[in-house]
Amino acid sequence: MSAAIVITNHAGVRTLTMDRPQVHNAFDDALIAELTAALVAADTDPTVRLVVLTGNGSCFSAGADLNWMRGMAAASEAENQADALRLARLLRTLQFLSKPTIARVNGAAYGGGVGLVACCDIAIGVEGTKFALSEVKLGLVPATIAPYVIAAIGLRQARRLFVSGEVFDAAEAQRIGLLHSVVAGNALDEALDRQLHFLAKAGPIAQREAKALALRVAGNTVAEAERVDTENAQLIARLRVSPEGQHGIKAFLDKRAPSWVAR
Repeated sequence: MSAAIVITNHAGVRTLTMDRPQVHNAFDDALIAELTAALVAADTDPTVRLVVLTGNGSCFSAGADLNWMRGMAAASEAENQADALRLARLLRTLQFLSKPTIARVNGAAYGGGVGLVACCDIAIGVEGTKFALSEVKLGLVPATIAPYVIAAIGLRQARRLFVSGEVFDAAEAQRIGLLHSVVAGNALDEALDRQLHFLAKAGPIAQREAKALALRVAGNTVAEAERVDTENAQLIARLRVSPEGQHGIKAFLDKRAPSWVAR
């Protein structure tokens, strides 16, 4: 079985590249497990100063893999809860990583992909990139990623996007705080290198403490995140096995409109 991510190192920078371009770097069990393990390893490796997260191909991450969704649609509520907790651990690991993290958003990010962007300290995206939190269109909610997305874009914007499920572009993502900067596609690596240059000038211990300080003052702690993750995993599991969730997922997989969409 091929790896779901590619890990490269250069001058203290560890780059984690989601490497499933054939499915737009969509999440499945393997990608979640490998990315979580890679983040834990980077956090404990003294040679790693900075972590970059990106995707291979034209997309950053399209969210849930279709085959994974089919499996979860047929799974029990308990199995769905365990699945949601695995994704929650990945996001929590990224959010509280002790080292600076940069999302190199090379293309579209949907659902869980938006969650990964929100968990990074710095996010740089390409002009024209599309984003969406479209779970409500499937009769679901963005439960697992919600704490991180709300922290990134604020409650008011999150409420709008959570209930509408609308697609928005990179300019809007920057306006609401999901992206820090937007550049042309051919300038993405130059912008990334510039950001890495500035980060490399800071003391690593000071960076770790500064990041922990910001999270602590904002009330974001690992203990609280674990509590919220458990509640949100229960919520998404309940909705996935509910009649509306089952109907919405099946309609999406069958590429047809669900019953609540006016014909």
